[in-house]
Amino acid sequence: MSEPLYYLGLAAMAAVVVALVIGIGGFGKGGAFNRRNANRMMRLRILFQFIAVVLLLAYIYLQSQGG
Repeated sequence: MSEPLYYLGLAAMAAVVVALVIGIGGFGKGGAFNRRNANRMMRLRILFQFIAVVLLLAYIYLQSQGG
């Protein structure tokens, strides 16, 4: 059960990186994309970070329980 959590955690961390890079790239470029999507990308980043932390904590908990 814990191995899928590990890989889901890695996928969530990758999603955080993608959202962060898109958000920073849009901020650096400016323009219409940034005005439309800057807040959305940062909210997505925070959501992905929350999911990644929960998944990794669940993985660590299950590993400590011998699961």
